[in-house]
Amino acid sequence: MIYRSEQMEEQAVLQAAAQMCAAARTAPKAKGIDEICTVVLTGKEKEILAEKMEEIGERDFGANAADWYLRDAQNVKDAQAVVLIGVKKEYRGIAGCSFCGFDNCGACKQEGGRCAFGYVDLGIALGSAAAVAADARIDNRIMFSAGKAWMEMGKSLKDTAWQGIALSATGKNIFFDRKKK
Repeated sequence: MIYRSEQMEEQAVLQAAAQMCAAARTAPKAKGIDEICTVVLTGKEKEILAEKMEEIGERDFGANAADWYLRDAQNVKDAQAVVLIGVKKEYRGIAGCSFCGFDNCGACKQEGGRCAFGYVDLGIALGSAAAVAADARIDNRIMFSAGKAWMEMGKSLKDTAWQGIALSATGKNIFFDRKKK
């Protein structure tokens, strides 16, 4: 059997994506509470995500959309996969914390706030996943815009905050020298 370059590169990206999901899962969590979620998009689903990113960019930023959302959407279209990593809304009950801006977890929950430790956990999971991609020599870019689009598409778990990591294995890093189109 002969495997062409494109087939092997796609396989490498998907293997890295699977390992990134595992890295996000096993990353350290505050109080050992695991509220991390992962999803991988390729093909049509990835294209739909990119289209939603364009829609948000035009809706929220108008003429300035190309500075951020449209550029990111083009990167998602050009990427072979997107790993989405999210954190469910959970209150940790850490006495005297106040990192969320409220006096305590009860006040945070009552006002609909989010526990700061969930975002810390998400950041650690993102860093662990991006490190796996880098170790596999897969170009990657963490994108708030991809996570926001995923949330707005209504396909994610309720009360979950997401970030996306676009993945690419090409001759030149598509996330470098990103220009407005």
